Amino acid sequence: MTTIPVMDSIKAPVDLSHHYSRVTKNRAASSIKDFYKYFAIPGIGNLAGGLPNNHNFPFDTLEATVALPNRFAPTPNHPVNPPPSLHKQNDSSKQPAATRVIVPGTVESIDVLRKIDLKSALQYGTAQGYPPLYTFLRQFTRENLHPNVPYAGGPEIILTCGSTDGFAKTLEALSNTWIENRDWIRDREGLLVEEFAYMNAVQAARPRGLNIVPVAIDTEGMLPSGKGGLEDVLENWDESKGKRPHLIYTVTIGQNPTSGTLGVQRRKDIYALCVKYDVIIIEDDPYWYLQYPSANTSSMAARGQPTSTDAQPGQHNYNSPKSSGYPFLDSLVPSYLSVDTEGRVVRIDTFSKTVAPGCRLGWLTAQPALCERFLRITETSTQQPSGFVQSMIAELIMGPQPSNDEGRGGAQDGKGWQMHGWVRWLEGLRGNYERRMQTMCSILEEGKYLVKSGRRQSISDEWSVVEKSLMYDFIWPLGGMFIWVKVELATHPLYKKTSHDKLAHALWIHLTTKPYLILVSPGTIFSPTDSIRNDKGWGYFRLCFAAVDEEDVSKTSHRFVEGVKSFWAKKNLDDIEESIRQGVQDGCISM
Repeated sequence: MTTIPVMDSIKAPVDLSHHYSRVTKNRAASSIKDFYKYFAIPGIGNLAGGLPNNHNFPFDTLEATVALPNRFAPTPNHPVNPPPSLHKQNDSSKQPAATRVIVPGTVESIDVLRKIDLKSALQYGTAQGYPPLYTFLRQFTRENLHPNVPYAGGPEIILTCGSTDGFAKTLEALSNTWIENRDWIRDREGLLVEEFAYMNAVQAARPRGLNIVPVAIDTEGMLPSGKGGLEDVLENWDESKGKRPHLIYTVTIGQNPTSGTLGVQRRKDIYALCVKYDVIIIEDDPYWYLQYPSANTSSMAARGQPTSTDAQPGQHNYNSPKSSGYPFLDSLVPSYLSVDTEGRVVRIDTFSKTVAPGCRLGWLTAQPALCERFLRITETSTQQPSGFVQSMIAELIMGPQPSNDEGRGGAQDGKGWQMHGWVRWLEGLRGNYERRMQTMCSILEEGKYLVKSGRRQSISDEWSVVEKSLMYDFIWPLGGMFIWVKVELATHPLYKKTSHDKLAHALWIHLTTKPYLILVSPGTIFSPTDSIRNDKGWGYFRLCFAAVDEEDVSKTSHRFVEGVKSFWAKKNLDDIEESIRQGVQDGCISM
């Protein structure tokens, strides 16, 4: 359970302006955006702004057929073993599965926080985001998702064009570019990452000249102590490489690619080190609602031990002393924001996994001073996310105003989903993915050993022999969309006859061939440094159970198992060389 200071003792967030980049320190408010607050004055003759006339927009309304929030069956908040109800299939026969959302052309209202129409959504707007959607997300963030942020005043938010945009603006605000042969090495800044990491983030930071500094992990996530852990890296930093890193990029729920989920105690330990060494945590959390209480119990049943003894979704009410108001949200392992006494967490959220990646919509949550700097960056860059997307999401969830509004929301009666409908939608999504996770993991668990049987004779007797070789292993994921498979190549017959990375490449190619036709992500593409890629990256595969249609999860999982088994039957080195040649020829492997 999260423990935070009592309300009377919490302090204002610390000043982090010494970490602002040179450009960010020089940013001032947009002089044009300052006019926007006057635009809403009733009857104002607006001759100031360079706004196109809304009557010339070619869109009269925006309409879509959308799901009802209870389209998908949820799974239990509390772990069950065995979990029969977990596999309940979606049943939409009792009521319509969909309804229509309509964003009208114009709504006559002076309440900009409730006004959802194309006249306002398609016009130039404020950099914080479309006012109705911004208002809803701010309430959701402060009252439901993170109701116990332990600094005075609580966090602020700003909308983004998705997680990538949010991370780019965070890097822009909190790091300086460094160019070799131009800048002093003492000025080079760094970014701490998990030793297997989401490489889009690494590839965004590297061109800025940041040192990419891996931190050791275990099955739960980043290690606070021990060899290669965060304390070891920071305490023993070699200044000949540049400044000691002041930023961490981390995915803490269903980590990409390893699927690790960081428990509350681990978060507290890491946060304490960040306070000691003045580090800012950039928490990228696209899978926060995809936490699987059944994983611990399933792992216990299969292996005699849970995935984690610290991260236990469903075991506690994590929102204390103030509840979110929803048992589902209270059952989830909370964000770093729940222990952020100093305001040194920047959290990145997205609609990519809750609605669709093409929305390119998300939001940043941080202390107000940081959000003000993000606002200044947004004013002169993206300005705000797409008005089409923002208005459609706002109408879907919030719905029309009580009167004089021709819009239609996402509920069956034409109202919006509202907060309870949004949370119910998230519960259903969790249920969908948890069932897939259970299906794939059960099949992988059953098939991870190669079993050989035979007979042996002695002078006086004969007996049967069963040999088991572990071909791969994995952890039952407590969250996210992935299974991180460690390939036990040491048990392969050809392990000592060729290089380990070549054997792993050959297996990857073998899985793509008939009759298996399975494509997995090799661990090398998640290795943030050459040494990690060469030393251990080749020994892992990332499997995603989310993208495959539900009815195909079982079939593709069995094909993966059979593909690995057939590869273990290869005893001729020429077969391995042929697979490598095929991979090079197809452009899948560089030599």
